[in-house]
Amino acid sequence: MPAIFSLAPTPSRRYLKWFSRYPVVSMSTPSLSQISIQPELQKMVDEGKLTAAAARNLSGMEPGAYCTHKSWGFGRVAAWNLPENQIRIDFGPRKAHPMQLQYAGDNLKPIPAEHLLARKADDLPGVKKLAMDDPTAFVRLALQGSDQGKLTPVQLAAMLTPDVFSGESEFKRWWEGAKKQLKKAGGFTVPAKKTDPIETREASAAGQHHDLLADFKAARKLKEQIVVLDQIFKSIEDYKAEPAALAPVLEMAGQSAQRNQRLDIDAAFELLVTRDEIAAAAGLPEPAEGTPTLANLMREEEARLGEIIGNLPAAKQRYALHTLPIALGDDRWSARALSILPQTHNARVVGEVARLFEAKGRTEEMHGFLDRSIRDYSVTCEMLLWLCKERGSEKYADFVSPRLFGAILSALERDSFSEIKRSTKLHDLLSSDRELISELLNGAGPAELRAAARALLATPSLEELDKRSLMARLIKLHPELHTLLTGGGDDRPSALIVSWSSLEKRKLELDDLVNKQIPKNIEEISIAREYGDLRENFEFKAAKEMQTVLARRRVELESDLGRARGTNFENPDTSQVSIGTVVETKDAAGAMEKYVILGAWDGDPERGMLSYLTAIGQALLGHRVGETINLPDETGQSSRPVTITSIAAHQGPGAAAA
Repeated sequence: MPAIFSLAPTPSRRYLKWFSRYPVVSMSTPSLSQISIQPELQKMVDEGKLTAAAARNLSGMEPGAYCTHKSWGFGRVAAWNLPENQIRIDFGPRKAHPMQLQYAGDNLKPIPAEHLLARKADDLPGVKKLAMDDPTAFVRLALQGSDQGKLTPVQLAAMLTPDVFSGESEFKRWWEGAKKQLKKAGGFTVPAKKTDPIETREASAAGQHHDLLADFKAARKLKEQIVVLDQIFKSIEDYKAEPAALAPVLEMAGQSAQRNQRLDIDAAFELLVTRDEIAAAAGLPEPAEGTPTLANLMREEEARLGEIIGNLPAAKQRYALHTLPIALGDDRWSARALSILPQTHNARVVGEVARLFEAKGRTEEMHGFLDRSIRDYSVTCEMLLWLCKERGSEKYADFVSPRLFGAILSALERDSFSEIKRSTKLHDLLSSDRELISELLNGAGPAELRAAARALLATPSLEELDKRSLMARLIKLHPELHTLLTGGGDDRPSALIVSWSSLEKRKLELDDLVNKQIPKNIEEISIAREYGDLRENFEFKAAKEMQTVLARRRVELESDLGRARGTNFENPDTSQVSIGTVVETKDAAGAMEKYVILGAWDGDPERGMLSYLTAIGQALLGHRVGETINLPDETGQSSRPVTITSIAAHQGPGAAAA
């Protein structure tokens, strides 16, 4: 066995993958048994230096001929050197690569001069011109040199890029036009997907659209029927002159979906959606009573609609969702549509559900559901991804807020702990959309900004580099946040002033969380995992959701305790409202109010005690007796003018407890 020479990557190796799967079949070269062995090679066969099969193969590869190697790709025979038992091949820029004759005869495949790759090497401008002027002839040429006359668009692109077409986008534009010409010409099976093969076929006198009808009737497998039905839908203009020709095929599609409903519910749905789209586009009447319909199937599979619709191709989800009101009626469709949102792993489905509610004039229901989901942290990454992309719309502008930013971090954390692999599109959007974080936090107050920045730095769902990149965007707009990132400067604004008793309670809570609740949850996950299929395992899902809640609470507690500064509120500054003071105010009507301003975790509104971090506490801090200020209500949405009438040190039970 000759030595195998190492070969650096060359341009010719871009054909390696294609050739390894689809060996070249000569379009005109006779089989090996028909090739006459060259006299010089026959002599080597007689001497036992070469096998007859290798000699015949080499006889078809004289100098100047083209060939391919399964590892090194496309090449051209440069010369024979029989005295040295060698053949030399030019593989791209690597010229005169030597091979021993037996090895070359066993491992090289000849390519005839009329093959597309050979013509491309000899006359690239001519090949480019043929591709542009006559795509049909060009594709036929490519298919003639492929294995069994088949090529997928992906394989065709690999052959032609970057020589004939500069890149993938240019090939896509050409292929879109070529598909139309292939359909018009007939004689080809044009795939709906880029991974399905292009094939030559005998063109019928009736035309390509009648061939497709025959193909559907001949198809036996559900997936094959779906592919043909998709092609029929894409060629619907060809059928509008004689829509009755579609009726038998559509009837067969309904029967096939009904037969396969239990075996492959996703494919049965897809088949019925396409069938109904074709019927609507061709102007055909409603199906006869007793005929399987999409609405009937939806009613039968109502409990699984979220999963099924999410598995449909994106182009078919809209039609399926807009059939919901027909299937379930006005009293049930909206609740079912909303129940789909937490189940889907596709943001496009969220958008289609929203458009359905808009079309039915029930947008407020959608808004209410999204608002509740954000408030209780049940909103999914797909819902948030769609909301972020829709943030420029007036309909959803109210959702753009610091609260939405917090929901995003929470959802990312929840998914990072999930056993089921989820999309990373929301994570990618947060990192790549340079305006998103600033828009979400636009208008936020100092306390909200600092809370959002701390949550960002504390989240375990983002890499450290991503956190710092996002923080850099925030700091550019709000320079005062710089100390959170650097750890330098005066860090007193970020500290939490708390009573000793509340500090001790938080420490005990963290200890219980780390040493009892989290280990117990890990044990529950381990037990639930043994119950079987994780996708249908309620106990496992519930335990994993609790894991997310516990992990988030642990991060919050550790972050808060790291910033906590304990105090007993002795000797507060009574010259102005400060932490540990009792403040009395009077409004314009003469009504008096008393507020006790205490630590971050010491709020007790029923006893008149407020955390200094509340909206009222922040409004009072720093002001003196006699000053009139606008005091916000508990929601922070409205305010009223009040005058501070007295400030005193707090001496009540709260202080003693502290």
